[in-house]
Order: sequence, then structure tokens, then C-alpha cells
Amino acid sequence: MPQTNSITKAYELAREHFATLGVDTEAVLARVDAVPVSMHCWQGDDVKGFENPNGELTGGIQVSGNYPGRARNAVELRADLDKAMSLIPGAKRLNLHAIYLEADKPVERDAIEPRHFANWVDWAKANKLGLDFNPSCFSHPKSADNRTLSHPDKAIRQFWIDHCKASRKVSESFGKALGTASVMNIWIPDGSKDYPFDRYGPRETLKAALDEVIAEKISTDFHYDAVEGKLFGIGAEAYTVGSNEFYLAYAATRGTMLCLDAGHFHPTEVVSDKLSAAFQFVDRVLLHVSRPMRWDSDHVVLFDDELQAIANELVRGDVLGRTAIGLDYFDASINRIAAWVIGMRNMRKALLKAMLEPKAALAAAETSGDFALRMALMEEHKTSPWAAVWNHYCESRNVPVGTAWFDVVKAYERDVLAKREA
Repeated sequence: MPQTNSITKAYELAREHFATLGVDTEAVLARVDAVPVSMHCWQGDDVKGFENPNGELTGGIQVSGNYPGRARNAVELRADLDKAMSLIPGAKRLNLHAIYLEADKPVERDAIEPRHFANWVDWAKANKLGLDFNPSCFSHPKSADNRTLSHPDKAIRQFWIDHCKASRKVSESFGKALGTASVMNIWIPDGSKDYPFDRYGPRETLKAALDEVIAEKISTDFHYDAVEGKLFGIGAEAYTVGSNEFYLAYAATRGTMLCLDAGHFHPTEVVSDKLSAAFQFVDRVLLHVSRPMRWDSDHVVLFDDELQAIANELVRGDVLGRTAIGLDYFDASINRIAAWVIGMRNMRKALLKAMLEPKAALAAAETSGDFALRMALMEEHKTSPWAAVWNHYCESRNVPVGTAWFDVVKAYERDVLAKREA
């Protein structure tokens, strides 16, 4: 592409601007490009999976909308993932749930094996991607009462323990096959719709169950365990066994990763403020970047204040190397591929803008007590020419600039997605 085009000219001016603030935009582009973001497979098929794609979701999970073109099998889902990823710059990973296995006959969840995900590994190798994993402790007859790893019935509880153990083996196999450690996140829907009498017992049971799940040591060269808390869910409005406090303490004492989901807290709480606290006590954090709308409704991630605040904290605290970033939402009311692209590009935009902050100048102003200068620098950065750097970044990585990607998505909808409804 000609070096005199408008995008290049705008970038050159932006590079000069940031250079006056001590920021090397070329170094920033190399850095942001290398940060992997894990794209969640379940946006493409409304969390249906391939175990029982006509089954109903349970465990406090709901997907609204019935936009045409939902992927109905793994071949279609991988094709949709390919299309979405071609429109997103930067390093990427894919996050899989256990219900996305591929098998010739039904496989119970406590019997899943790496071979049931062989096609995903082959696809990841071909696309030079890492894979992450999740046990699916929901939408199953043995989770119908919103109790899994804390279930009082020993046999049912053991089923879910064995499912999580089997999932760890799948996750480990991903790390070995792909040369990059898989992050396996444990989330359970366990809780009570109304006020329980006993809050202690289920949490004691959950602690023991988790200890059994992670008892076998697996090298972090291949696999990481993560645990994810939640404030409440549908069917667990009054009491959630796996609360954030429970899992923060568990991760700190057991050496697992702590998963912080941006949608799993009270509306007045923000994950961005929790990061600097959690990192004092846990070595690594898994982020599930989502957008709540008054509850854990998992809306498409927007380029909003909280997303930028999360990115700022990761960059300012120099903890990107200790953080796994993944997205987690599912919107079936709009084109599903567009939902992926919007969220993933927004996450990358936020990281880029955070890296373009005049970090040295801001730190010096704060250290010297010149808070007016600190405020001025922060406010000016909001309208700095960071978007020109983003446009150049997209062009240099051969992905569409601006909304040009949407034309590609609409053409794919016309030529591929619409025909799935025929």
C-alpha cells in the first residue's frame, strides 16, 4: 500500500506527537501485537455445544435472540472463527468448553479425553493458535439443582470432580501439543435461590472437592488451573458457594490463577480496581472481559470506560505477563461474527491506548505531588491521536481499517450464514 496514503500520513503525525511525550509508537505496536487475547467459542453458537445442541441452558445462563446463521456443528463453528479472526489484529487464542467435544457417540462428561478434541488441536496448529479450556458444570441432569462440586450427594459430587479431572488432562494435552500452556477455568453455578440456613457446609465441601480436582500436579509449561467467582446468578440469587472472597482465598493458598469476570460483581464494583489488590496475593490472574447490564448479562464488550480502565491497570502495573485475557459474552440478537470482531478489536484498542500513555511523565507528576499535571496529562491523552496509531496498526497487519470489516461480515452472512437457515 502506498506510503503516502492518508492513514500513513496520520500515523506519522501521531508518531511525532507521542515521541514528544517519550512514547515510541513502533515499540508499542510490537508490544500490543504480541499480547494474546483468548476468543470464546461459545459466542458462535449460543453456548449450545455439540454434546446435546438442542438442549436447554441451565446454571443461571441465558442467551437472548435468535439471529439467523448460528453454527450448528464444529465445521461451521471453525469456519466462523476463521472469518472473525481474519478481521482482528494481534495474537489470538481460542477458549473451548468441554461441551464442544467431537465424538461418534455420546460421551459422558466425566469420560472426556484429549482425543475428543483432536480436530480442535489440528485446527489450532494450522492457525498457530493456543487453546484454553473449561469444564462445563452446567446444562446437565446432574447439575439441575444448581449444585455440582458442592453437592451433598457424594456420587453426584464425584461425577463433577471426575469431570474437572478429565478436563485438566484435556487442557494439559493442549499445552503439550501446541507448545503454549492452556488455562483451564473452573466455574460452577452452585448456590441457593433463597436464603440458606447453612453457608459454611457447602463451602467446606467445595474446598475439599477442588483440592481433589487439583491434587495431581501438572506442569505449568502445559496447564494452569483457574477458579472463577460470582456474586449471584439466576437460581442462585441469595447465595453463591463460589464467591469472589472464597476463590481469592483459594487461589492465594493453593497457587491457582484467580479468574475475575467483569460481569460477576455488584454494579458499583469494577474489576479494574480489584486487579492491583489481587496481584498482591496471587501470582497470575485470568480475566474474563465482559459487559454486564445490571446483572451478569454478558453483553458484547464495548470500548467503554471500564474496559479502558482494565487495560490501563494491566499496563500501568506491568502485569500483562502475569495475566491471561479472555472474552466472555454471548449475544444472539445480532450477527454473531460481528459480535466477536467488535469485542476483540475493542479489547486490543484498549490495550493499545493504555500502552500509548506517557507513563514516565505521569509517574513523575504523581511522585512529585503535581496532581494538576497528572490530571492534565490523563485528560489530554483521551483526545490524543491514538486512533491514527490504531488505524495504522490494522493496515500494517492486513486487517480492515475502520468499519470496512463489516462489509466482509455482511458478505459472509449473505453467502454462508443465510444458507444455514434454508
